[in-house]
Amino acid sequence: MSEEGMRRVTAIQNGTVIDHVPAGSALKVLGMLGLLDSRSTPISLVMNVPSKKLDRKDVMKVEDRELTQEELDRLAIIAPNASVGIIRDYRVAEKRSVTLGTELRDLARCSFSNCITTNPREPLPHRILVHSTSPLELRCAYCGKTQSADDIVNHLI
Repeated sequence: MSEEGMRRVTAIQNGTVIDHVPAGSALKVLGMLGLLDSRSTPISLVMNVPSKKLDRKDVMKVEDRELTQEELDRLAIIAPNASVGIIRDYRVAEKRSVTLGTELRDLARCSFSNCITTNPREPLPHRILVHSTSPLELRCAYCGKTQSADDIVNHLI
């Protein structure tokens, strides 16, 4: 069997497969999903593998855990074109879509220290608007400051 045709990671019995993540972004995704600190969840990670769709990509397999829709919404910030498969008994039981909507509500705080949302006496919802998906452009709905994907990851609620 050719090296290219060989499977790089073994199949999982139950869990989630996240495919078509931009190359080099897998650790950000794991951090965003709160999986970097988890010692009980087995995770298989393949980085910078060839891809027809992206040229190079990352792939993650998270055993015994199915991602929720809220987690998929978080994933969309870093990997808006990711494919997510839910695995049950070694088979793809369902495919879930990753979509980046027009607004991220109560997902992350604005990174600008003078934004009204940083004031604890102002109980406003945290709203980040998606102005463009390619290239990704995110702005605070209140102060208008541009937020990078890294800003969002670092200011998750």
